[in-house]
Amino acid sequence: MEEEAIGLGGAFAALGSGIVWVLQNIAMAFYNFGYAVTHPGLWLDWSNPEAIMRVVYYGGSVEFFFVVFTFFLVLTAVGMWKNKILWGTVIGLEALANTLGRIFCWAGLLMVLQQVVIVFMQRIFTRPDISFGFGVPLEFDISWWAEELKLYNALVVALCLTYTFVQKGHVRVDLIYAAVSYRTKRVIDMFGSLAFMLPMATLIWMYAWYFLWRHLIVPKPSASEPLERLVMKARVLRWNVETIGFSPNGFTGYFLFKILLLAIAGLIFLHGIAFFYRSYLEWKEGPESEDKHLDIDRLDDPVEEHAQRVDI
Repeated sequence: MEEEAIGLGGAFAALGSGIVWVLQNIAMAFYNFGYAVTHPGLWLDWSNPEAIMRVVYYGGSVEFFFVVFTFFLVLTAVGMWKNKILWGTVIGLEALANTLGRIFCWAGLLMVLQQVVIVFMQRIFTRPDISFGFGVPLEFDISWWAEELKLYNALVVALCLTYTFVQKGHVRVDLIYAAVSYRTKRVIDMFGSLAFMLPMATLIWMYAWYFLWRHLIVPKPSASEPLERLVMKARVLRWNVETIGFSPNGFTGYFLFKILLLAIAGLIFLHGIAFFYRSYLEWKEGPESEDKHLDIDRLDDPVEEHAQRVDI
């Protein structure tokens, strides 16, 4: 019994210290944000290697997470008082997803056209390279252009992912969702946003951030290193951008894929917030607010439209 009591007391003590730690970081978030805004030279002046190292550290830090988390808490609290603020946030974030998706979906067409050009140049004209432009053209080996096709595919996946979510194009594995009531669906959506979308996006960001910088600069930074150690490393910092392809003459911009990995995490996080707010507002306002302000692309069927006109 004594051992159980000691164990239970230790668990409560750990829980209490954890809550205190979270509250302290939330309180410090206001100071950290204000200090960063009022001292931009400490992290925006990239002519100073120490500023680069500060960006590397804070971009994947606990401090940055709690600044974002605190902003989310404040916006949620104010928005629950003034629902127009939440609706404005939803409209803005969904417009961002739609805009990116509608622009970068054309990368799929570029990928097809470039593949056709590659086939023609390689099989018909038997050229070892392709050059585009006037004056000083952009000229690379055929294998460079062939491997660069992966970038178009990555652009579609990374920057059209939340667009597809807004357009309700993702596949839903439905076990109980269809059978429950309207408000229960909204509760499930809110829980899914907070328990799955936001934590997953945060985890991807934490890993992708240092994964990117380890291929941009040397000495390579580590997520476990404190700020003081990274600032010390800044004395010997130099850029070492990853330009090695899978073949000798292959695509040399593979660091772009790591930037897109960060873009995926950031967009998922932002849309997780938007989806949580939409689900909450639709739950609060009832079935009549379902898909309110939702900008969905629709492909009208000319045959069906003609049939409707005939019936009329």
